Order: sequence, then C-alpha cells, then structure tokens
Amino acid sequence: MRLLFCLLPLLGASLACSATPPAPALEDRPVDTARPADAAPAPIVVPTVVARYPHDTGAFTQGLLWHKGSFYESTGQVGQSQIRQVRLADGKVLQSAAVRADVFGEGMALWKNDLVSLSWQNGTGWRWDRATLRQKSEFRYPGEGWGLTQDGRRLILSDGTAELRFLDPVTFAEQGRIRVTADGQPVMNLNELEYVKGEILANIWQTAMIARIDPATGRVKGWLDLRSLVAQVTVTDPDAVLNGIAYDAAKDRLFVTGKYWPSLFEIRIPK
Repeated sequence: MRLLFCLLPLLGASLACSATPPAPALEDRPVDTARPADAAPAPIVVPTVVARYPHDTGAFTQGLLWHKGSFYESTGQVGQSQIRQVRLADGKVLQSAAVRADVFGEGMALWKNDLVSLSWQNGTGWRWDRATLRQKSEFRYPGEGWGLTQDGRRLILSDGTAELRFLDPVTFAEQGRIRVTADGQPVMNLNELEYVKGEILANIWQTAMIARIDPATGRVKGWLDLRSLVAQVTVTDPDAVLNGIAYDAAKDRLFVTGKYWPSLFEIRIPK
C-alpha cells in the first residue's frame, strides 16, 4: 500500500520497521528538552480483550466508527474501496457504497448526518448521507489522506507524517496543525484516528501500538500495546496490520480491528 518508513525512533532502534515491536527500554529514549526534567516518559499499557466479534476478511479497513448501534467502515484498494454499514454481532454488511473506482479509499469520520471519507493520494474526499450511503458531494484537499476523526468542532486528519491537521467540517479549510511527539521525537506514520474522552487515539502504521495524543500539544500521553491481541489474529498477508479504532460513547466501549482481519475486538484500557 505505502512505502514502509523506519518508524518510531522514540520507542528504541529495535522497533524500526517492525510490525510487533518489543517493549522500549527507557534508558534508550531520547530526552525531551521541552518538558519538565521530572516528567516521566509516556506510559505503556496493555489493554485486555473484553469480547471478540466476526469481521469481514475481505475488508481492507481504513476507517472505523460507531454510531447508534452500527459500525461504519471505509475500506481501501483501488477498484475495491467502499463505505459500509456493518452489524456488530456477526460482521454482516448491511449496506455499502462504492468509492470512485480509480482511487484508493482511506479514513472516514462522522459529521452530523454525513460520513466524510478520504482518498490516499488523489487529494479528493466525499460526503455521504449516513442513512442511505448516497454520495452527496466531493471536495479537495492538499497532500495525502490517511485517517480522519472529529472532536465535535473540527475534523482531524492524518497524512502519514508526524502532523495532524485540524479542518473546518463544512469547508474543509485548514484551521491549524499539531506535530505529534513522544520523548522529544516526532511520531511518524500516524494512521487511523479516533477521538476518545479528550484524546486522539492513533494507529501507528505497521506496528501494534496505538498512541494517546494530547490534541492541545501533540505530545503522546501514553501507548496502548496490542502485541498480544495481534498475536491472536491468524493472518499471513503482510498488509493485514492493525488499523481501525471505534468508540461507543453511550456504553463506553472501545473497539479495534485490522486490514483483512477475521475478528474485531472490544478492549478495555487499564485505569
């Protein structure tokens, strides 16, 4: 899908280009000179699996969100990209709409009654009616599109770099950016996003780690280590990596899945 960068120097040199990184050695982390001297490195926690549900192994998951009892999922690959409504219990696709056949679909967010979706390298996005999945409009934006979420005021877009963009949800005009760092180092390959309880959760592409990002500063407040969860997934395709975060605010449930995965997991973060 994309060229693999050597990632996450902040988590130790042994993590570069690794899909399931070893735990970082704290002494190997560079010093963040911008933070107080007594500030601890971002903690790493291992979520527990609460439940496991079926997931379509044909879905190259790019975006995932929960709304009023259903998942909405965007999938990728040229000629195969879709917007879908999916049932939790059995992973059945309740309805779907094809993304333009010449583009590679990417992340997606909900804004009011619309789903907003991205393309990877075409600089084109779309608005879809959530209830019918009818395409309503098309818009343009500069650069690549990877992940998308919203904080109730703005859309938040990742593009595979260490920056997140804040966008007007109506005009898509850029309203600002943050540079995401951990221990003073930029965090590259920010991918699928979900806004949860005042934090931006971000998959780090080609790893089993999810960053918990402070949207005001861009600093990583903590890491979710999902290596043990990834080990439960029997996939052999090298592109079948962790990607897809959804939050059910009404029931305080967090879900994750991956590209071509046979399962979707409900997880709980330790307090």
